[in-house]
Amino acid sequence: MQGPASEDQPQPQAGPAQGTVAPLRLVRLKTRQEFLAVAGARRKFTTPGLMLQAMARPDSDPAAARVGFTASRKVGNAVTRNRAKRRLRALAADVVARRAQGGIDYVLIARQETATRSFALLREDLTTALGRLRLLREARP
Repeated sequence: MQGPASEDQPQPQAGPAQGTVAPLRLVRLKTRQEFLAVAGARRKFTTPGLMLQAMARPDSDPAAARVGFTASRKVGNAVTRNRAKRRLRALAADVVARRAQGGIDYVLIARQETATRSFALLREDLTTALGRLRLLREARP
């Protein structure tokens, strides 16, 4: 009788690499009241590809960030707006989860260029906006 296969055994999880920080847990903003609260904080930065609004929440979990996405009809028809929001969701999973501070509400607002701008430029736009709002977190050594 043979022992269990090695792939059936639990494998040790590799921890985060030295000098990196654990990604934030992203929670969605869903209600109009939440979006209006972030807009009311009047903390925003606009780039060619997107607009970022942010609001600090002192009572929140520093290992999580709440994120909302919106695209008005100025962006284009329904297909274009949906594509823009999909790209913003992918961008948030990539940049906000890894580089942004926790305990903050973020709203990413699509602009007309969001649907057609290259993803690398969108990533740069979001990183610039986070930096200008002083919401980038540094990697720990």
